[in-house]
Amino acid sequence: MKKILNVGIVGLGYWGPNLVRNLRALPDCRVKTVCDVSEDRLRHICSLYPGVEGETDYQRMVADPEIHAVLIATAVRFHFPMAKASLLAGKHTFIEKPMAASVAECEELIALAKQKGVTLMVGHTFLYSAPVRRIKQIVDNHDIGELRYISARRLNLGLFQKDINVTWDLAPHDISIILYIMNERPLSVNCRGGAHVTRGIEDVTSLSLTFAKERTAIIHSSWHDPRKVREMTIVGSKRMIVYDDIAPQEKIKVFDVRVERPPHYDTFAEFQYAYHYGDIYSPYIKQDEPLRTECAHFLECIQQNRVPVTSGEAGLEVVRILEASSRSLKLNGAPVELTPAATA
Repeated sequence: MKKILNVGIVGLGYWGPNLVRNLRALPDCRVKTVCDVSEDRLRHICSLYPGVEGETDYQRMVADPEIHAVLIATAVRFHFPMAKASLLAGKHTFIEKPMAASVAECEELIALAKQKGVTLMVGHTFLYSAPVRRIKQIVDNHDIGELRYISARRLNLGLFQKDINVTWDLAPHDISIILYIMNERPLSVNCRGGAHVTRGIEDVTSLSLTFAKERTAIIHSSWHDPRKVREMTIVGSKRMIVYDDIAPQEKIKVFDVRVERPPHYDTFAEFQYAYHYGDIYSPYIKQDEPLRTECAHFLECIQQNRVPVTSGEAGLEVVRILEASSRSLKLNGAPVELTPAATA
């Protein structure tokens, strides 16, 4: 019989209440304590979920011997100190994306989790979504041929942040998906953008990742767009996939289209590209809430001593790219090379 895991959740702003709702619905889990500096938020959550305790002092929550795991859903600048305190207290720790504000902070948290023998997991929620997992299956089966490039757009009007730019805020979702699909680290990063509202904090960016075999990925992120867009295109040598996360149905469409160059020709006048246009189909996908799947996975990893899909190491790779993007921005978009995986 599995033991009941008592969890504490810190941060009840935009995302924290969703964690409370999903964890409360899972068996073998008890949301014991929620923590926030706002007493109004605490009262609201505690009124919605009787039996949940409210706490304004994070250190007191972390010190509670009855709490087995802590989930952190605060501003990025608090991720490292809060996660470090949780790990030092011997708690299994879940951190919302991005994992921390630097590669050095991520590496310290990973080392501390190993030292304490506890689970460390990062909230890259889209890797637990049925559409993304189906895309991964299609790509791995070579149903679209050789993967050539990925293009992603994540746009909306706000929410403007004060401590991180739009790449750090929105791009972690797309970076984590791209790394999951590509199954390799990029070789270099280029990033350009503009700060139109708050000086020094870019609200529109274009991030380019270069992989081996001349494969690329481009991510356009914006807080400055009139429409909410969550779209990704995966282009292969035989077929192409369009993933629209906002679409109520048919989130994935596979296009049987491609362009081919002639295998041989004698003169340039004979050179003709061949364009193939075939059917479009949308595979059936059973819709589940990714966050609930993610929360269940966190609990399973604790109970069964397993390494999470979105482990601390996976979170580190995303932050490594984000850190490189910040350096590239300061260099007006110049490429920043990433260290090889073997020497990271």
